[in-house]
Amino acid sequence: MNGGGRRAAGEEKEYGEVAHDVIVSVKAEIVIAGAGVMGCSIAWHLAERGRKNIVVVDRAADFGGGSTPKATGGFRAQFDSATNVRLSLLSREKLQQFDSGYRPYGYLFLACSEEELQTLEASQTVQHAAGLHEARMITARETRHLNPAIGDERVIGGTFCPTDGFIRAMKILNYYAEGARKHGVRFEFNTTVDVNEIDAPIVINALGAWSGPPVTPLRRNVLATVPTDLLPDTMPMTVWAGDWFHLRVRDGRVLLLWPDDPPIDDAAWREEVLRLTRERVPMLRDVAIEESWSGLYEMSPDGHALLGRVAEGRFIAAGSSGHGVMHAPALGQLLAELIIDGETSIDIAPLDPLRWSAAALPPL
Repeated sequence: MNGGGRRAAGEEKEYGEVAHDVIVSVKAEIVIAGAGVMGCSIAWHLAERGRKNIVVVDRAADFGGGSTPKATGGFRAQFDSATNVRLSLLSREKLQQFDSGYRPYGYLFLACSEEELQTLEASQTVQHAAGLHEARMITARETRHLNPAIGDERVIGGTFCPTDGFIRAMKILNYYAEGARKHGVRFEFNTTVDVNEIDAPIVINALGAWSGPPVTPLRRNVLATVPTDLLPDTMPMTVWAGDWFHLRVRDGRVLLLWPDDPPIDDAAWREEVLRLTRERVPMLRDVAIEESWSGLYEMSPDGHALLGRVAEGRFIAAGSSGHGVMHAPALGQLLAELIIDGETSIDIAPLDPLRWSAAALPPL
């Protein structure tokens, strides 16, 4: 979409061209609803462990019809949640085993006040305790050494983790999809299912933003500049901790992001992003915008994924709250462990979907 137009994933044709929008029944030993990066990861991990007769259904026409390709490709382990840190560490280990596009160019968080700096430091205490030892506090001078483009004089310090960086969402999806197919997994596209009516011993809801309550969709937007050599692809993801304005370089273009909470209209959002860019990264002041797009985060009430059993033979992997692509390798492995072994290599109690009332759970 050129000219700054934006359309949310989930609106007309945004999910994918659906040729047969009908409710169908799918019979298999395991049925996974959703062929995004999460569904493909789950399918691969189950099949790789020897499970047979697996079918993945999706209402899009092909892979990449949902939110996965809209991801900007950030990868981080710098969270304020020990569970999310551990998920990132497991995912990072797995992402290094194939061509996932993983590039450890780092995440640079900037603080413009003592309060923001203290919040970052408290998060880093959690990170170190969870095993992310390489994340460190840095001075204002170090922030500008890591990213000389920073023009915000308010920055007083921050945090940096050199093993954070970038990934390629569709490379991850394609790796798991191709591997799953080699193991005999079947993918049925142009297929809309009623998950309550699926006749299978195991049914897995991996529908992302379309999973249903308590998971809710939240639109996030991106501005992409024209190609420019002002900033290198190796620049770390740079995030202002106070309002989460952030930017990175991908394929020669600068991606500009700002989570508007609560959401504002498109024109106002665009103007605010450009204002923040001019103030904080002044060298980009005259760089034109080439494109913009939107995608959907799959939000849970507490920002943690829902992973586990909903009812006998019914499971869910959704609600990653903006971390679905980066955590899909870990969540796919953990759900396969739960289904096959009855236990997991990482404690997933904080992700238990039954932590909310039964009335709020997705219908499975």
